[in-house]
Amino acid sequence: MTGVYLDYNASGLVRPEVLDVMTRALADNGNPSAVHAAGRRARARVETARAQVGELVGADPTAVVFNSGGTEANAQGIASALAAGCERLIVSATEHPCVAETAANAGAPVEVLPVDENGVIDLVWLAEALSRPDRAVVAIHHANNESGVIQPIAEAAALVRAAGGWLHVDAIQSAGKIAVDIRVLTLSAHKLGGPQGIGALILKEGVSGVRILHGAGQERGLRAGTENVPGIAGFGVAADCAARDLEAMGSHVVWRDDAQAKVVAAGAVIIGAAAPRLPNTLFMAVEGWDSPQQLITLDLTGVMVSAGSACSSGKVKPSKTISAMGLNILATGGVRVSGGWGTSEGDWVRFADAWVAAYNKHKTRAAERVREVA
Repeated sequence: MTGVYLDYNASGLVRPEVLDVMTRALADNGNPSAVHAAGRRARARVETARAQVGELVGADPTAVVFNSGGTEANAQGIASALAAGCERLIVSATEHPCVAETAANAGAPVEVLPVDENGVIDLVWLAEALSRPDRAVVAIHHANNESGVIQPIAEAAALVRAAGGWLHVDAIQSAGKIAVDIRVLTLSAHKLGGPQGIGALILKEGVSGVRILHGAGQERGLRAGTENVPGIAGFGVAADCAARDLEAMGSHVVWRDDAQAKVVAAGAVIIGAAAPRLPNTLFMAVEGWDSPQQLITLDLTGVMVSAGSACSSGKVKPSKTISAMGLNILATGGVRVSGGWGTSEGDWVRFADAWVAAYNKHKTRAAERVREVA
């Protein structure tokens, strides 16, 4: 890929090791449910990957349920909690849409767990909400996909456990970037440098799941459909590489913070700056310069990042994360920069220099327009 790619939180570049194992799996495409030699080889690939994915998050391989990705994994996790007797849902205000929308359509009451000005969940509010007698499933992502803000999962887990509830954690952004050891969580391969379209629900010992896709008995009866063997094999290798590179991910903090200092000096506001954040993530915003304009300008310089807001049919939608933090004036001007396994220090430098130059030009043009009107 040419240019500077700093959008790993959206989708990481596929690792060479992953391409290799997937190519070999595609060339030997047996059905893992078959008993012949090709089927046994396919089954071996699936089970090897299951162990690799489990190792990344400290889970027994039998806890890993493969599926089509994070959206399905989150849906199955929430469905499993409701089937286990939870009567209501508590969902953090900055949760990914696949969790928030699944909860909204689950047929049970939903409460929104507020966050503070740094995007961190309100544990006092959570404790009060859990004090009511009806059992709750609490959905909190380990790290926010936009800001990279890391949530106090251990403290939340203690509250949920004491209340007899079920904690569901979307760890899709945090896995491979920081250490993860959580009872019930979801993963997605393409955030780790694996392929798109494959993910996993981790149901650790003593936690039962329910299937949401019906058919044959694949994945111990928890997910019907012939396994995506090449995707699963790639997922396993990506997890293995992510575990190997976990310590190296820490180097991004220095590179990120140097870039942060430059954009702040130019006038940017850092979202979640006072909270613990993923080492690879910088979420920034400015007033009066909408995200799509920033992205296009940067893309023309060869720098690929993403927005804190979505653009649909030419309309800029405010960032849900920024709005939940009470920073509405910045909600349409967010830019997320996120590195990964293929990112260098020079990539961060190039981004910061390109953004500062572009923003200075934008301010100059805006000032000229004001003078023309006056």
